[in-house]
Amino acid sequence: MGMSATRIWTREEVLALPDDGDRYELVDGELLVSPAPRGRHQRAVFELALIVLPYVRAHRLGALMALPGDLDLQSAQLVQPDLFVGAMVDGREPVEWEEFGIPILIAEVLSPSTTRYDREVKRSRYQRSGVPVYWIMDLEARRVEVWTPEAAEAKIVSGRLTWQPSATVPALEIDLPDYFGRVWGEAGR
Repeated sequence: MGMSATRIWTREEVLALPDDGDRYELVDGELLVSPAPRGRHQRAVFELALIVLPYVRAHRLGALMALPGDLDLQSAQLVQPDLFVGAMVDGREPVEWEEFGIPILIAEVLSPSTTRYDREVKRSRYQRSGVPVYWIMDLEARRVEVWTPEAAEAKIVSGRLTWQPSATVPALEIDLPDYFGRVWGEAGR
């Protein structure tokens, strides 16, 4: 009985794939394919961007992106995080994808089609690449998994999520019940 070989993809091959509405990502040679995000997923990304962007701008931390971006994590990968913050480059915000290097924050919103990618494949790559903080936003459970490069387990947060990328700036605090209430469109939140 023969064994089938798994195809190893390159960044160039993935970038050459057709623009057909699917998201194509490359992590350690594995091609990750997912459909276009659903409305609630996009709403979650948008609501998170509304919270994080003013903080990033007020403290001149870099640039926030909440749309697909062809990041290589300085290791020939091709990832398109839902939301990420690239640090300042020579005193200015990064503009081109290669200037984002290793983002100082990455957030992924779980979807049924991306759970394995976000929790296993991409999480492992983000940790090995040295992404300081990786948030997995679990809409169904209304909680966030917080990962750091050295973490063996996620820190699970359901009340107040904090992010302090530098000791020179105050921490950003996110009221998660309020955030998830807005994502789910609940009145009175």
